[in-house]
Amino acid sequence: MSDDFQSKGGSPWGSPPGGGNGSGKGPTPPDIDEIIREIQNKINKFLPGGSKSGGRSIGLVLLILLFIWLASGLYRVLPDEQGVVLRFGKFIKTTQPGLNYHFPFPIETVETPKVTKVNRMDIGFRSERDSGFSTGGGVADVPQESLMLTGDENIVNIDFSVFWVIKDAGKFLFEIQDPQSTVKAAAETAMREVIAKSEIQPILTEGRAGIEVETQEIIQSILDEYQSGIQVTQVQTQKADPPDQVIDAFRDVQAARADMERSKNEAEAYANDVIPRARGEAAKILQAAEAYKKEVVAKAEGEASRFISIYNEYAKAKEVTQERMYLETMEKVLADIEKVIIEKNAGSGVVPYLPLPELNKKKATN
Repeated sequence: MSDDFQSKGGSPWGSPPGGGNGSGKGPTPPDIDEIIREIQNKINKFLPGGSKSGGRSIGLVLLILLFIWLASGLYRVLPDEQGVVLRFGKFIKTTQPGLNYHFPFPIETVETPKVTKVNRMDIGFRSERDSGFSTGGGVADVPQESLMLTGDENIVNIDFSVFWVIKDAGKFLFEIQDPQSTVKAAAETAMREVIAKSEIQPILTEGRAGIEVETQEIIQSILDEYQSGIQVTQVQTQKADPPDQVIDAFRDVQAARADMERSKNEAEAYANDVIPRARGEAAKILQAAEAYKKEVVAKAEGEASRFISIYNEYAKAKEVTQERMYLETMEKVLADIEKVIIEKNAGSGVVPYLPLPELNKKKATN
C-alpha cells in the first residue's frame, strides 16, 4: 500500500490527470488537509488560550445557548387568555391559564388570544368612530343591513348588536378565516329569518325580547355548525322603526290605534263597573222575590192548617165552633172602636150599662 501511495505522488487524491508530479500537464487539485488546517489556525487566533482552551469555551457557550433555547419554551397564559400551541404551524392543543411549556421556536409556537373579552358587532348602523365621518347624531345608518321584510309584507328598519366571546381558541384561530365577518353574516342571516316570520306590530312593541332570544339561538347554531369556537352572549335590539320615508304616516296610524285601544279600555272599564252592579241588583231582586214567595207560601200553608184544624173542631161541635168563630170575628172587627154592651134581657126599660171606654181611660191614666 505504501509503495502504491508513494507511486501516486504521496497524496490521497492520486496523481493529476496525465500522470507526473504536478510539474507536467493539467492543473493540480487543492490540498484539503491544508485547507482544514488553515481554517483551524484562523479560529484559534480569535480564541484566547490556544486551541484546547478555545474548544472548552465553545462547548460552554453552546451549553449556555442550549439552556437559553430550552428555557424559551416557557410561557405564561393570563387568566383572561387561552394558549394555542402550534407545531411547525399546525394546531396541537390548547392550554389553560398559568405557567406552561412548549418546545422552543422554531419547533413550536404559541398564541394567547383573549377569551373573556366581550366583543361587539353592530348590524344596521355604525358609530362615528367606526364610520370615519360625522353624522351629527352619533351613528350612521346602513340601510342595506337594517331594512328587512316582515311576515305581513311590511318593511322595518332594525338596528341591533351582537355580543360574543371566544369559547375555544383553537377553533377560533384555525376553523374560520375571518371571525368578524363570520359573526356579522350569521347575525344578519338569523335576524332576517326571524323578522320574516314575525308581524310588524310585535316587532315595534312588546315582541322585541322574543326576537332577540330566537335570533341568538339561530346565530349560535350557525356558528357551532361552522365550528367557530365562538359563544354568543347576547343580542340587543338598538332600534326598530318603519322606514324613514313612511315613518310619519306610520306614527299617525299608531296614534289612531292607541286612541282605539284607549276607547276600548274605557268601554271595558265601564262595562266592568255596570255589569257587576246590575248583576248585584238582579240577585237582590231574585232573593227578595224568593223570600216573598217563601213567606206567602208559609202563610198560606199556615192558614190552610188553621182552616183544617177549625174545620175538624167544627165537625165535632158545630154550635160551639160557630159561636167561637163569631166572637173572634167580632173581636177583630170591633177591636179599634168604642163599644157599649147592652143586655137584651134586662127587662122593664132599665138598661144596664157597662162603661168600658171610661174604665180603660182611667186604667190608662192610673
